[in-house]
Amino acid sequence: MAPRTPAPRSRRERPAKPALTYDGIVATAVRLMETEGLQRVTMRRLAQELDTGPASLYVYVANTAELHAAILEEMLGSVDLSPATAQGDWRDRLAAVLGSYTHVLFQHPSLANSALVARPTGPNYLALVETILALLHEGEVPDAQAAWGVDVLLQVATATAAEQSTRDREIAAEDEQRAFVAALRGVSAETHPRIAALGDELVSGTPEQRLAWVFRALVNGTRTTPRTDSL
Repeated sequence: MAPRTPAPRSRRERPAKPALTYDGIVATAVRLMETEGLQRVTMRRLAQELDTGPASLYVYVANTAELHAAILEEMLGSVDLSPATAQGDWRDRLAAVLGSYTHVLFQHPSLANSALVARPTGPNYLALVETILALLHEGEVPDAQAAWGVDVLLQVATATAAEQSTRDREIAAEDEQRAFVAALRGVSAETHPRIAALGDELVSGTPEQRLAWVFRALVNGTRTTPRTDSL
């Protein structure tokens, strides 16, 4: 007698899948980014991970760009805003907040490039913008200049993280940096007098020191440069 083929299991007997939620979708996307990289976080891959169809995700997230922006928003919850309420010069405290934002992107290299175009709109991003504007206001930066300055400050921080993340992925990055330093130090004072005069100063300082200086220079420029609305 031939063995009986097991009857297919009724779908009603299978455990019900957890209901889709925006928070659950974003949490899964963050986990995928951390394990597989941001380039793998697509609507199709996310749907596969959640055991659903891509069409179901579009109810919560319009497209991949919006999904990446949601991941960035989630990561911005790690930015340390506490220096804003600490003691000390407002410029130093602002540089510390921006440094923390940059460090968060450093920790998630695949997100840094996306952050150049991703525009989160959630509470973490708004808290970061509000903190920067509050510190600029404390420093008596005119409102019109602060309104443009916050965009520049975040652009520089994001671009710095994106550039560093790209360098970190390049196998020959260290060799290229050494060649660059050697080229600066080896110039002739006759043909390139200013480069020769500055010498090691051109490559001095740690990345952290240089980044903090950049933020202070931008803040000072924002404070002292009137906004010109005409072309």
